Amino acid sequence: MNQQNQQKIGNQETPVPNTSAMNDRDFVNEILTTEKYITSSYSTALNELSHDSLYQAIQPLFNEAQNSQRRLYQVMFQNGWYKVEAEDAQKIQQTYQQFQSTLQSQSPYQQNQ
Repeated sequence: MNQQNQQKIGNQETPVPNTSAMNDRDFVNEILTTEKYITSSYSTALNELSHDSLYQAIQPLFNEAQNSQRRLYQVMFQNGWYKVEAEDAQKIQQTYQQFQSTLQSQSPYQQNQ
């Protein structure tokens, strides 16, 4: 499917004032960007923590931030401020098959033939 035929998936956009002042979309977008940064930082910390008690303390904070990020994305999408592009089903299937093939070839349980 070429770029011109790509279909956008989204809701009708909720209008916001077109001024230099921040509007609802701007505020939600800023908070969403911040939550994405926070979840990324927590994820890095969790991957690198060697102290189990600290890991256990940070894990719920990561989950809360991740859930907040998801809810903010949903607000943006519901208001038509965030759209995604539809992808061709055949291309999705091809990508999935390539991924499965890669997983199988890298499996530590694969038998050597």
